Amino acid sequence: MKTIKYILMVLVIAITVTSCEKPDNINPKAATSVPVGTLFSNAEVSLVNQINSMSVNYNTTRLLVQYWQETTYFSEARYDFSSRNIPDNYSTALYRNVIMDLKEAKTILNASEFTGGLATQRDNQVAIADILQVYAYQVAVDAFGDMPYTEALQGIADPSPAYDDAASIYTDLLARLTADIATLDASQGSYGSADFIYGGDVAKWKKFAASLKLRAGMRLADVNPTAAQAAVESAYSAGVFANEDESGILYYSGVSPHVNTIYSGFFVDGRKDYIPTNTLIDYMKSLDDPRLPLYFNTVDGDYVGAEAGADAAATYTNYSHFADRFFQPDFEAILIDYVETEFLLAEAAQRGWNVGGAAEDYFNNAVTQSILYWEGTQADADTYLAAHPYDAANWKESLGMQKWLALYNRSVEAWAEWRRLDYPVLNVPTGMVYGDIPSRMPYPFNEVKNNESNYNAASAAIGGDDMRTNLFWDIYDPI
Repeated sequence: MKTIKYILMVLVIAITVTSCEKPDNINPKAATSVPVGTLFSNAEVSLVNQINSMSVNYNTTRLLVQYWQETTYFSEARYDFSSRNIPDNYSTALYRNVIMDLKEAKTILNASEFTGGLATQRDNQVAIADILQVYAYQVAVDAFGDMPYTEALQGIADPSPAYDDAASIYTDLLARLTADIATLDASQGSYGSADFIYGGDVAKWKKFAASLKLRAGMRLADVNPTAAQAAVESAYSAGVFANEDESGILYYSGVSPHVNTIYSGFFVDGRKDYIPTNTLIDYMKSLDDPRLPLYFNTVDGDYVGAEAGADAAATYTNYSHFADRFFQPDFEAILIDYVETEFLLAEAAQRGWNVGGAAEDYFNNAVTQSILYWEGTQADADTYLAAHPYDAANWKESLGMQKWLALYNRSVEAWAEWRRLDYPVLNVPTGMVYGDIPSRMPYPFNEVKNNESNYNAASAAIGGDDMRTNLFWDIYDPI
């Protein structure tokens, strides 16, 4: 089990950055600006919290990809985005709480004059901040499509930004990651204790950036295979995750408010609003998946899931509940990890790209590492893979199904990969057709009144501001 890196933080206390030198004639007791370390910490934790959030006000992707069903309220599981202004909250959490803070951190750092090792450390800090910005932008694009980018974050100077083409944003994000990877120098530090994921470890941030580039490159595989192959092979050469200990994982301290989102919802807020779906439970039962008892408990000796997208309330006690691990206050949250990377390399190898291994080997390792992560055994993994081997003739189904199972509790990425790979086949909620399962979020509703002309142009460019409109990289539908 990896070493736990606890968050021991009180963000109202100024976190100093070791590269900072106190200039002359400055009153150290006077408040001048937010320290760079504080901006970075806030942005890093805000990103993780948004990706990991289970609040229906901020992130309903666990419902969209049919991992969970609601009990008391059920409109969000039936793809109602408007009642709680979910798109507005989702985008605000990314742009204001993450991208803006990182922009400010980069501005301060770039205005600093350092030489030697301090200059290298500053460059590392700028690159790492940029890597997290890239992550947040990709999440935004993967949710909505075309989004403000080149004109974003201008405040009152430009309160009505134009929307950039999503494919062009992806091109720039990949270029930024390439530059960041080249910049990072592990001979010097970065954010130190202000970095709650890696503790300032620059070598691991370089792995993170390469693995993120692998993810972004693979997103383009069906729509721009030439660019995708170049990005994927470049990422592999730069050095992606080689084991689970290198993964981008944040470990909560377990002291409220710095607690896992499930613990917060069920114990801090005292709610019982979520249960697993029959979609997930039934697939896992049919496969005799060893992770089933590691994800859920039983009801009268059986695993029972609720109807996905049901249009009525469900009784919490009638269904399986989450295993004890999920209810621990310090249960970790993942941004990107070794298991995901191995699945991506399996697909790249299947497509004939040069990533140093065979598709089946990467697939087997991805499934094995997922089972081990959830505290299953090597024997469990061996038995499971013997029963469900990699199927090169139907590789999208093999990869899509097993990645969906492995990405459980990582629903933002699971929703993206379900849309791209088109597997597994989800259940159709009562009164709907398969195409009603969202392919994107509607644009933030406040854009209609606050940025109308640019909103209209963006909507027309993507084929309509509809949750059934496919994103540019989502060119297939399974049904």
